[in-house]
Amino acid sequence: MPEKTPTKRLIYTPGEPAGIGPDLAIIHAQQASDYELVAIADSELIQARAEQLKLPITLKPIELAKAPQKLGEKELGIIHIPTAAPVVAGELNKANAHYVLNCLDTAISTCQKNQAQAMVTGPIQKSVINDDGISFSGHTEYLAEKTGRNRVVMMLATTGLKVALVTTHLPLKDVANAVNEQSLTEVTEILHHDLQYKFGIKEPKILVCGLNPHAGEGGHLGMEEINIIIPTLKKLSQKNIHCIGPLPADTLFTPKHLENADCVLAMYHDQGLPVLKYKGFGNAANITLGLPIIRTSVDHGTALDLAGKPYDNNSGIDAGSLNTAIAYAQQMASNSLNA
Repeated sequence: MPEKTPTKRLIYTPGEPAGIGPDLAIIHAQQASDYELVAIADSELIQARAEQLKLPITLKPIELAKAPQKLGEKELGIIHIPTAAPVVAGELNKANAHYVLNCLDTAISTCQKNQAQAMVTGPIQKSVINDDGISFSGHTEYLAEKTGRNRVVMMLATTGLKVALVTTHLPLKDVANAVNEQSLTEVTEILHHDLQYKFGIKEPKILVCGLNPHAGEGGHLGMEEINIIIPTLKKLSQKNIHCIGPLPADTLFTPKHLENADCVLAMYHDQGLPVLKYKGFGNAANITLGLPIIRTSVDHGTALDLAGKPYDNNSGIDAGSLNTAIAYAQQMASNSLNA
């Protein structure tokens, strides 16, 4: 008989306490699961938010030294970290900025100690953290710093499409200088590795966008393809990394090209992500590649205007992205265990 797959422990950080991150965990927990989802959060906050949503919840304190257990309907694992100030749904309070980071730090440490197989993050409000005097540019950069990685890769995934980025949150005027042999090589190697060992794809096929319109049109619309991208892809092919391109981004995202590809590598944020979000917004996950731990995230913001509203079909809250992020976390954890 095949060996039984062990139950996985997935750590969830709700992010901004005044946003919908806590709500999503409560909504998700209404259904039984074959994994143990553990929220690192203030237990009183979760209970109070459940009352506002008019949804039942049973919080189960988790001992990390013990093996994870499947959870039943309306059950959510909890590791209690107190907020610094009372939370009012929809109202930001910079006094809780350190609370958000404390939750993240605990999640990172738990995964580094192999006490959990993956972490899933809810939406944060970066402005509040910076308003409290803490320099913070986002989850991805914070996780890279905390785990000692100089280069990580941002990838968004939805059904039928994965898009990774060479550059992320840069002004458009700075993108061309940031696309060089080193950055393109490092990003592609990380992408190739994690597609193999976290997604179980034996020989990944990566479609690569050109930087310029029409992929430079033979040098008439820019020389980056000729001088940087093509030579770099040739060197990567010698390492048995299968890259196809550079291809014009305006025609790459068509069935003809995508049906035989495992991932698209875009040169910059708004080259690749609008297509993915059009295809799967609300059912997509943000995944950080290149970390020594598994991290997935929702693909949306804090939605302060929806937080704490009674949950029904008209509340406007959709847990689809969290469900997707959890599904990818499970998949990646399984493949990592089998690697």
